[in-house]
Amino acid sequence: MLALARRPWQTVGCGSYPSHPDERRPVNVPEPSREAILDFIEEERSAGREVGRREIARAFGLDQGGKIWLKRLLREMEQEGEIGGDGKERPVHPRGALPPVLLCEVKSRDRDGDLVAQPLEWNEADDGAPPRILIENRHEGRRKPKDARPAPGVGDQVLLKLTRLRGVDGFAYSGHVLKVMGKAKAAVLGIFRGLPDGSGRLVPIDKKAQGREAIIPKGRTGEAEDGDLVSVSLRRESRFGPPEAQVRERLGSLKSERAVSLIAIHAHGIPHEFPPAALKEAAEAPLASLKGREDWRELPLVTIDPADAKDHDDAVHAAPDESPDNPGGFVVTVAIADVAAYVRPGSALDREALERGNSVYFPDRVVPMLPERISNDLCSLRENEDRPALAVRLVLKADGSKKSHSFHRVLMRSAAKLSYQQAQAAIDGTPDEKTGPIRESVLMPLWAAYGIAARARDQRQPLELDLPERKLVLKPDGAVERVIVPERLAAHRLIEEFMILANVAAAETLEKAGSLLIYRCHDEPSLEKMRALGEVLASIGIKLPKDGALRPVLFNRILGMIKGSENETLINEVVLRTQAQAEYVAENYGHFGLNLRRYAHFTSPIRRYADLIVHRALITALKLGEDGLPKSVTLAELREVATRISAAERRAMAAERETTDRLIAHFLADQIGASFDGRIGGVNRAGLFVKLDGTGADGFVPASTLGGDYYRYDEAAHALIGERTGESWRLGDKVHVKLVEAAPVAGALRFELLSAGRTVATGRAGKRSGGTPYGTSRPAASFGRTGKTRPGKSGPGKRRR
Repeated sequence: MLALARRPWQTVGCGSYPSHPDERRPVNVPEPSREAILDFIEEERSAGREVGRREIARAFGLDQGGKIWLKRLLREMEQEGEIGGDGKERPVHPRGALPPVLLCEVKSRDRDGDLVAQPLEWNEADDGAPPRILIENRHEGRRKPKDARPAPGVGDQVLLKLTRLRGVDGFAYSGHVLKVMGKAKAAVLGIFRGLPDGSGRLVPIDKKAQGREAIIPKGRTGEAEDGDLVSVSLRRESRFGPPEAQVRERLGSLKSERAVSLIAIHAHGIPHEFPPAALKEAAEAPLASLKGREDWRELPLVTIDPADAKDHDDAVHAAPDESPDNPGGFVVTVAIADVAAYVRPGSALDREALERGNSVYFPDRVVPMLPERISNDLCSLRENEDRPALAVRLVLKADGSKKSHSFHRVLMRSAAKLSYQQAQAAIDGTPDEKTGPIRESVLMPLWAAYGIAARARDQRQPLELDLPERKLVLKPDGAVERVIVPERLAAHRLIEEFMILANVAAAETLEKAGSLLIYRCHDEPSLEKMRALGEVLASIGIKLPKDGALRPVLFNRILGMIKGSENETLINEVVLRTQAQAEYVAENYGHFGLNLRRYAHFTSPIRRYADLIVHRALITALKLGEDGLPKSVTLAELREVATRISAAERRAMAAERETTDRLIAHFLADQIGASFDGRIGGVNRAGLFVKLDGTGADGFVPASTLGGDYYRYDEAAHALIGERTGESWRLGDKVHVKLVEAAPVAGALRFELLSAGRTVATGRAGKRSGGTPYGTSRPAASFGRTGKTRPGKSGPGKRRR
């Protein structure tokens, strides 16, 4: 056998070390030192080879006893921070260095669009900030396109072959993708609670996870402090104890209610920080001039918005039509901030707006779609300031139908900034200092124009679901002072109706021009939901017609029949749940709720990306400038945009709702034991969801607390019914409850029923007399214990859209 050249990691007196497993181990070879092992690991890694216990034992010729010693030594070296990995399941590498092949998570993209990854497992307490890995955009070897590996994306777990870059452009390594493992396990969000020994525990924010805390060992807490909102990854789970977690990111402090919206922002992944490129574009945007625009600054347009509104993106004006061929008609003008003048297709502002999809409105903050320089300044139609706008002039006949319309790119100047309450008071005859001078010349013509537009609306018969919305009034520190349901004023309906007319005009104009656009569509209820509605109506003696076209007027008649009755709340809730969810689409199928054949959002490009697309399409179709929708845009591209912004809208709605729930839970947390009146707002197999009168707070009553009976879920009746006693609780029933538990972080409340249910006669085989078989539903996300129920036959219960 040829003698081997001595390698750097070989110590004097150790002899020559076999490099092949069949070569015999030299006699009397001493155990290698830690330094020799580290040198060997570094050399092998430099050659691109992984190192484990087997490779080390083979290289140093260790016998069975030596392998046991090596296992013990490597464990000590790992515990003392000299190496990473255990040498068996995980390759060994010097501490602070990464192994040649590593499982990573794709975290983001850099300014050039390249993917950036970080090690999936990393201990910042011991190793500092995790290294950034630049993912190479190449394929290994020659492959046919059909054999090419799928490209990774942000959030994916990938197996990378690493090459050290030694800090090139801030990257420690580059990585070649060997395999895309799929999406990373979703991070768990919660509140970090520090413990005296330097470790911590995680209080989860998810209602479903209440009572299941995780342990965060010392050294894996990151920089989190007590009360911080953190993102963690679960490292180890056990059937007999809490899971172990590691802090991935410190998201902010939740020392006050003002920061409660942070939970929803991070839980739903809502972008809330603008990239520098977008902020730079906004800061450098110039004021729009009269060039290429009509001068409408003398037209007394006014903005009418909520009293606390910070931006004003629509203004209105109305005057009698002086044309002799339109007696009794009106000319209504709707001017909308010209966002397209500042947010150009493909710009950094445009990319960020598409990513956000819409602004998100929380009780304590707004996460805007566009930077403040755009949304609150250049595109806010401020009083007595010149602003660019895209306006539509609508000519209405005396019966309210539209005679004609035209779009214009203008420079306008708002004559007054009014709140809904101000405008309503002036219309009702009690103007103030601002509305007094413009009452007869501006406000009363608006009111008269709305009067004839309302006639056409009544003739069209859209769905009349006028549901109250709660609003939180906050103290200066962000805590809830009170919960109110704002009065629904005629001034609200006036603005809404004019906005609908403008939206319809935009869709009609673009369709006539043959332009692509994004529609706002709302499908008719599904057959399944209509059957469920029919069953509920039958239980109160109302028969749902089986024949004829489905129209909103059908629901309006039903709501009219039960108005003022004890079933009014129940049927309103069920009719609401029967409706489909509106969405953005690139191919029109109409708007059922508004009873319109074509409809497109046009009136809020500051806060909705769909409206910006419509503005651009109008600019291109009507040749109003060079900053419109590029003619190269395809239907497929608009389909993708519509899908993305529909998802962003649903994300925003969920985040807003959850934040309101958390703030109200904070508000009620010190009222444990107090009793409240409310109504049952939802029923499923696990229990009852109760909405309190006044605050609108939602809480849960577990079925296990209802009594000593077994309760079956009757899906058709939206009720829980006692098998033995016949006692029942149904959707819409009035109840009296006691608050027994509150979890503000999760926005969860648990109630105990104080009032008795109604009695329903029961028969054999688990059926109501003359009724349908009892059904079951999967337990909804809840806070509390599971109810004492038995399985039945029907499927999941229906939840509010």
